[in-house]
Amino acid sequence: MSRTPEDSHTPDFLTHFQAIEDPRQEAKVSYPLDEILLLVLCAVISGADGWTSVALYGEKKLELLRRFLSFENGTPCHDQLGILFSRLDMEAFQSCFISWISSLNEMFGGVVAVDGKTLRRSFDTGSGKAAIHMVSAWACDQQLVLGQRKVDDKSNEITAIPELLELLALKGAIVTIDAMGCQRKICQQIIDQEADYVIGLKGNQGSLHEDVELFFDEHLERDIGGDFVKQRQTVDADHGRIETRRCTVCTDIGWLDKRHHWPGMKAVIMTQYTREIRGETETIRRFYIASFADSPEKMARCIRDHWQVENCLHWVLDVTFGQDDCRIRKANSAANFATINHAAINLLKRFPGKKMSLPQKRRSAAWDDDYMEAIIRQ
Repeated sequence: MSRTPEDSHTPDFLTHFQAIEDPRQEAKVSYPLDEILLLVLCAVISGADGWTSVALYGEKKLELLRRFLSFENGTPCHDQLGILFSRLDMEAFQSCFISWISSLNEMFGGVVAVDGKTLRRSFDTGSGKAAIHMVSAWACDQQLVLGQRKVDDKSNEITAIPELLELLALKGAIVTIDAMGCQRKICQQIIDQEADYVIGLKGNQGSLHEDVELFFDEHLERDIGGDFVKQRQTVDADHGRIETRRCTVCTDIGWLDKRHHWPGMKAVIMTQYTREIRGETETIRRFYIASFADSPEKMARCIRDHWQVENCLHWVLDVTFGQDDCRIRKANSAANFATINHAAINLLKRFPGKKMSLPQKRRSAAWDDDYMEAIIRQ
């Protein structure tokens, strides 16, 4: 990076990317790395979804970009952008991203939802490269992406989740993960980082899932454990549809701990969702383990908050940012572009104007240079 944090024109977030090593030969660098990062971020905020559109943005918005940095040589072409981002160290790039987010808050309380998403167009048939999978951490209360980690496929989430968690300040948070993350080492790591967990159960943990399901089945049939099982139920009816949501929490689990010795486990949870429409009934049950015991209302809220990572992050990336249609795929470029998307989401989410949707904010940034400047300088 060519500039220092003391440069009064440099946006604050760029100062956290000073540690990235420029992979280009210094004598051949016409476009400083900080200028390129700013260009790509502004272009993505404005709706760019590939290197060609980023390069075009640079041509059309050079005057705006010079409000922040000098851009003495203008902006690079799409080929130069693609080559640079394919060679840029993606782990260092993600670490700088996490450093920036950590500077906004020392610790993130509330629910931190961890989940993975496949970048569907990132595969490369010619080289036999499969689509990459990104595991992300989402702070539900703050509505921010905290970090991400690239893996080669969904099965490798088990190794990526601990690596991602290790980079985050989790003290006081409640980490939620689906059944893929139901591993003893992951649960122990969360406890060691002074956080709590609520983690889904499926058949991947064999008898643990079976024992929890059997207990709740017997409780429903014969009221086993009635003294230490608490339940909350809500019913909504609208347009001929009746939805019943029930959360059942068991806190006396010494019998389960003796059998499985699960790190930090203090409660098991069952959620049951029943929908009645046009005379047909559908019921879905899910089971969870938790490292803390609270009311069914609190536990249900934590489980419900976890779905924010799908609705507020993955859905936004697909629908608003068109990530599934993005054909950036060479080497590290797909992962690095995904990190830029996350940075754009965070800046847009943090910017005042709650009555405006993300698409409206992106249009405003594209059409109004003052609005874009305010977003970048926040």
